[in-house]
Amino acid sequence: MAPSNRSDGLRLRWTAPAAHWTEAAPIGNGALGGMVFGDRTGRVALNDSSVWSGTPDGPARALESVIAKGAGPARLAEARAAVAAGDDDTVERLLRTFEGPWSQEFLPLGDLEVDLGAVDAQEYERVLDLDRAVAEESFTRDGARIRRRTWASAPDGVLVVDVAADAPLAARIRLRSPLRLLDAAAGATAAGSGAIDVLVQAPVDGAPSHHPNAPAHVWANDASEGFDPAAAVALAVRTDGEVTARDADLRIAGARRITVVLATETSARRWWNRLPALARPELAALARERATRAADEGPDVLAARHEQDATRLLGRARLHLGDASRGAVDVADLLASGDDRRMAEVLFAFGRYVLVSSSRPGSPPANLQGIWNDSMRPPWSSNYTININTEMNYWLAERTGLGELHEPLLDLIDRVAESGAAVARALYGARGWVAHHNTDPWGYALPVGAGEGATSWAFWPMGGLWLADHLWQRWEYGRDRAQLAERILPLLRGASAFALDWLVEDGRGDLGTSPATSPENSFRRADGSVGSVSTSTGMDLTLIRATLERTLAAGTAAGTEGDPLLEEIRAALPRIPLPRVVPAGGTAPAGQVAEWGADVVATDAHHRHVSHLVGLYPLTTIDVERTPELAEAARATLDARGGGAMGWSWAWKIALRARLGDGEAARDLFREAIRPYTDDPDVDGPVDGSAWGGLLPNLFSTHPPFQLDGNFGFTAAIAEMLVGSGRGTADDPIRLLPALPTAWPSGEIRGVHTRGGVAIDLAWRDGRPTAVTAHDATGAAPARVTVSNCGERHEVTVGAGAVTLPASAATR
Repeated sequence: MAPSNRSDGLRLRWTAPAAHWTEAAPIGNGALGGMVFGDRTGRVALNDSSVWSGTPDGPARALESVIAKGAGPARLAEARAAVAAGDDDTVERLLRTFEGPWSQEFLPLGDLEVDLGAVDAQEYERVLDLDRAVAEESFTRDGARIRRRTWASAPDGVLVVDVAADAPLAARIRLRSPLRLLDAAAGATAAGSGAIDVLVQAPVDGAPSHHPNAPAHVWANDASEGFDPAAAVALAVRTDGEVTARDADLRIAGARRITVVLATETSARRWWNRLPALARPELAALARERATRAADEGPDVLAARHEQDATRLLGRARLHLGDASRGAVDVADLLASGDDRRMAEVLFAFGRYVLVSSSRPGSPPANLQGIWNDSMRPPWSSNYTININTEMNYWLAERTGLGELHEPLLDLIDRVAESGAAVARALYGARGWVAHHNTDPWGYALPVGAGEGATSWAFWPMGGLWLADHLWQRWEYGRDRAQLAERILPLLRGASAFALDWLVEDGRGDLGTSPATSPENSFRRADGSVGSVSTSTGMDLTLIRATLERTLAAGTAAGTEGDPLLEEIRAALPRIPLPRVVPAGGTAPAGQVAEWGADVVATDAHHRHVSHLVGLYPLTTIDVERTPELAEAARATLDARGGGAMGWSWAWKIALRARLGDGEAARDLFREAIRPYTDDPDVDGPVDGSAWGGLLPNLFSTHPPFQLDGNFGFTAAIAEMLVGSGRGTADDPIRLLPALPTAWPSGEIRGVHTRGGVAIDLAWRDGRPTAVTAHDATGAAPARVTVSNCGERHEVTVGAGAVTLPASAATR
C-alpha cells in the first residue's frame, strides 16, 4: 500500500499548547525522543534512549553481592525442600536471599526551548502527523503567521525544530538538563549560525521511586573510575537573522527562518553497539559533527529524507472502519465522543507510530514509557518489566509489518543472556541463561527487591523464556534462515538448557517446577494466610513447553538434528503437563484454567494479570479448534477476571478475547480502555487496579502512571480481532474477522502479517469478508495459504492479487 499523502494523512489535532507533559505530542527516532509542548517557550522535553543510571559491570557486581550473602544451588535445594514440606515462611525467607538490588532507571536528558515570545491562542493549532511523523504548530502574532515543525530523523540521527514566519521575529534558544552538568558553552560561529554544546553525566546507580527506602542517586567522582556515563549534546542553528551568544544560550533577532538541529553521543550508546569507548572531548566532537552536518544540509532536505523513512514504515499497514475519512482528528472531541470505531483506527495507527518513534536498530528497545520520560525517579524505573510489559511492547512489531523494529529487543535479549548465563550457573547450578522480573540495557538478570521484594513478583525465573517467544516470532514471521542459525537458535538453546535444568521430578512421573509463582498474584493458604509460592504454575509449564518445542523446531529448520540438547528436549516434552482445567469439588473455582499447581483460591478474583492464559495469547497452546475444552476454560477464566484496571491489562484481555472469537466482549473491553482519564495524572493509582485508568489528552494510556505498553498492546489486539495470525495451513488457517464486533460492520485492514511470512489485506462489508489479498512478505512464503471464516476454509494464492470470497464464506 502506498504511503498517504498530506491531504489524506491521519493527523492528531489540538487547539491549545500543551500545559502538561501528558498533553504534549511525542516524536522520536529510536535514539532521541521529544515531547513537543509548543506555546511561547517551544519546549521539547528530551530523552536519549541510552541515558540510564548504571554501568556495564553493574549486573556482575550485583551477582557477586548476592552470592556473598549465601544464595546459590545449596540454598535453592533448601527452598525446594521447604516447598515440599509446606513450610511457607521458610520458603519466603530463603527466596528473598536470592534478590539482588534494583534494575536501573531510564532518565530524562533535559529540555530544549526555542522561545518565540507570546502566542495568540485565538489562532493556535497543534498537529501530530501520524503518517509523516512530524509535530507542527501554527499561530498568529501581530498579524504574522508563524509555523514551527519538529521531528526526529532516523536517517540523520538528529532532532530538528524548524521555524518559518511571515515577518521578522526574535527567539531565544537554550538547553537545560537535570543530569550532572560537566560543561556548557554557546557561540555564534558565523553569519546566521550558532552552536550550543553541553556535556552531562548520568548517575552510576539508581533505585525505583516506589521503593520506600530508595537511596539517592550515586554519581561517579570522575571519569577515571572505569566506565564514564557521559552524554554530549550539540545544537547547530541556522537562520537568516542575527545570532548572538549570551552565557550558554543563543539569541536571534530579525529572523524569518530558524532551524535548530540537535544531536547526541553517549558512552552508553557506544557500549550498547559494542564500539570502543571515547573520551568526553571525542563524544562532544562526534555530536557536534552530526548536528553541524545535518544543519548545513538545510531543513527541507532533512524533512524530505525523514518523511521518506517514516512513511516507508508507517505506510505498511492501515485500518479503516466506517465512513470517516482520515484527515485531521480533534483529539479532545474524539476522547469525548466514545466513538470506538474511530478510536480503533486512531489507536491502531498511534501504536505503530510510537513504536517507529521509540525502537530502531542501534538503540535500546522501547521501555515502559517507550522513549519518553521527564522524571529523575520514573515510575517502576521506566525499565524493562518482562513478566508482560516489555513483551507487549513488541506484539505489534511483526504483526503490522515492523519486523526490523523488533531487532532492538533481540539486542536486549543478547545482553540479558550474557549476564543471565552467570546468574543461572551461580544461583541455580544450571546451564543456559535466566532472567527474572526486571532488566535494563546493562542486561540485569537477577531477581530484584534488595531482600525486601515480595516473592510474588521478585522470584520468577521465567523472564528469559517469555522473551524467547520474541526470538521465535522473529523467525516465524521473518523466515531469515541465516538469522535463525546464527542468532535465534543459540539464544533459544540457552533458554531451553536452563528450562531443562530447572525442571524437577514431581513424584508422579511428570516434570514440574519448584519453587513457582504466577507473576504478581497470590492465593489463600489452607490456614487463611496469603501465599504466592507454589509448584508447577500454569505459566511456568506453558512457557517451558513452548520454549522447548520451538527450540526443537528451530534446530530442525537449521539442520542441527544431531544436537544432544534436542535429544534431551525430546525426552522431556512428553513429561511436561499441558495446561489443565480446575476440577469440580474443591475450593478453587471449577472450570477455569489452573493458575497454580494446587487448586487454591486467588486473593483477588479480578487480578490484573492473566499469566496462566499465556498459552492462549500470545502463544498458541490453547486454541478454539484444536483444544476446545481449554478454550472454554480460558473463557470462563476471563469471565471471572472481569474487565478494567490499566491499559496493558485491557490490551491483553482484548487479545485473549480475540483468540476466543469473542468480538463483543473484546469491544466492551476496548470501550472501557478508551475512556478519557480525568483524575490527576501525577497521582499514581493503586497497583492492584482497583481504580481504573484510561487515555490521557495526548492518547497515552495511563493507570496512572503512564505506560506505553497499553498503546502498543491496543494495536496488536485490534489486529488480532480482524485477522488471525495462523500459518495458513489446513490445521492452522488464517482466520478472517475472527472477533469482529457487530458495531464494526464494514472496513478494511491492510498489511497485517501472519506466521509463515504472509501479509494480508482484507475488506469486509455488512460483517462479511468481501475480498482478501495475500502477499509474500519475506520471499519465503508458501505459494498458497488457507483462510477461514466461520469454519469455512478457502485456498488463496499468494501474490495473485485480491480474491473475492464466495457469499457462503462471507456469511457470519
